[in-house]
Amino acid sequence: MGVDGSDGSAGRGVPTGHDADDHEGTISWRELLTETAERMEAAGLPPMEARWIVEEASGAGADEELDGLVTERGMAHHDTMLARRLAGEPLQYVLGRWEFRTLDLMVDKRVLIPRPETEVVAGLALHEAERIAAAGGGGTVLVADLGTGSGAIGLSIAAECPEALVWCTDSSVDALAVARANCTGMGRPAGRVTILEGSWFDALPSEMTGAFDVIVSNPPYVDVADELPAGVIGWEPSEALFAPDSGRADLESLVDGAMRWLAPGGVLVLEMAPGQTMAMADRALTAGFVEVCVHLDLAGRERAVVARVPT
Repeated sequence: MGVDGSDGSAGRGVPTGHDADDHEGTISWRELLTETAERMEAAGLPPMEARWIVEEASGAGADEELDGLVTERGMAHHDTMLARRLAGEPLQYVLGRWEFRTLDLMVDKRVLIPRPETEVVAGLALHEAERIAAAGGGGTVLVADLGTGSGAIGLSIAAECPEALVWCTDSSVDALAVARANCTGMGRPAGRVTILEGSWFDALPSEMTGAFDVIVSNPPYVDVADELPAGVIGWEPSEALFAPDSGRADLESLVDGAMRWLAPGGVLVLEMAPGQTMAMADRALTAGFVEVCVHLDLAGRERAVVARVPT
């Protein structure tokens, strides 16, 4: 989740658009980029975000020139996106997509915004899947991504580890619709992904008890009493953010239940808040896990616990 990042707040009293006809055929996308950056900076938003909005409106890639003239349709699309961003909506939702590792994911208000912290967690799970596959001579690795949301973690493992069969689960029907859309856009790796509705382990087929090599999750872990930036609390789904018992209820359920579903030598990988790692590591040891390790995110904060089942 890693929701202790940017607040997505917007300034007030800044004009949010103009008549598309005023600029059609008279201004280049590069000039519009400059204007957009100035308006975003005046609203207290990062001016660098203007590049994403202009590129999305123009259809230009990050490395393409923006010297062409703005079209009426392009200006209308630009103005709609800019108005949404100036109103405080997170950039990722405004664009409707966001990059996560090798994937370009569809995202909207039904799912959490994919964050760099979670990319690290996906990398930890991917490393374990690849290690287990190599130890087994390149055989199939069974992976479960519980509470998958947009599918970011599970679909990344399927895309990057050809040996992985991945089960992506979520209790939210809305989130699963986004995950299915992202899975469909993956191409061939989608054939190794199963998407199921249900809460945590309840979503998994009973016949797969004790079969999974890797279970990974980015569960809700924010304390209900915590204050979050307006760009988070005002837009992202609260059920994917908050958990009872100081944010630890779902983490504890996952630690307590994972042993039953993991194969000997299997691995549990969990994302959490920095202040929760020691308690969850201790709980994993009490539950019977071995080689329990705490891992840092890109900002150097404790962000994940990796725990192995004895062989």
